[in-house]
Amino acid sequence: MLSSVSLKISAGEIVTIVGPNGSGKSTLLRSIIGAQKPSTGVVKRQDGLRIGYVPQKLHIDPTLPITVQRFLSLPQKVSVARAQSALKQAGADNLGKRQMSALSGGQFQRVLLARALLSDPHLLILDEATQGLDQPGSAAFYRQIEQLRQTLGCAILMVSHELHVVMAASDRVICLNGHICCEGEPEQVASAPEYRALFGSGTQGALALYRHEHNHSHDHDCGHDHSHAPREGQAEVRS
Repeated sequence: MLSSVSLKISAGEIVTIVGPNGSGKSTLLRSIIGAQKPSTGVVKRQDGLRIGYVPQKLHIDPTLPITVQRFLSLPQKVSVARAQSALKQAGADNLGKRQMSALSGGQFQRVLLARALLSDPHLLILDEATQGLDQPGSAAFYRQIEQLRQTLGCAILMVSHELHVVMAASDRVICLNGHICCEGEPEQVASAPEYRALFGSGTQGALALYRHEHNHSHDHDCGHDHSHAPREGQAEVRS
């Protein structure tokens, strides 16, 4: 259960939500996409906001003969050109004719990413999108996400347990445990007592191994709006 949660994400920002099992991460995402109505509080979306969603997992019967192209055309048909464009954005441009059952874990997740990109989202949400991938595969996937932020200018909201990798790919981190324990830039959160109480201090040193270089600057105060705004798109949650 979540209580007293208030957050805002703006265009061009990568925000990661971390927290232990049962901390309310999935509940928060379901509230943002409209799959769950909060008992109190409000979810504000910019008018016309388009959301792309990459689920934690999706089961497809391995005996079902369906190509990637056909999968991307469900439930609404999309052109081959549009599907190919989305696959290219997701780093999977050679998979259109492959059977879904023949994809590796990393390929499958990139196809799900391509599906989310078909709507040309202002806000891209990823729920444990690299679950089951090895560390190099996860790092490559997050590099693709960073590239999408740069090329599309969309806001990106991620949930993950891969603290050392996903925090390093983020502009802002929100530590959740039924409420927002702490938030700010990754280095701030990694050194916060509330974060260390939940996860220990091991990920703080690991950040140096993965921290990418930004070509833009951020505010340094926890909870401030880090708005890069290369295009319109904003969502706000308050409870």
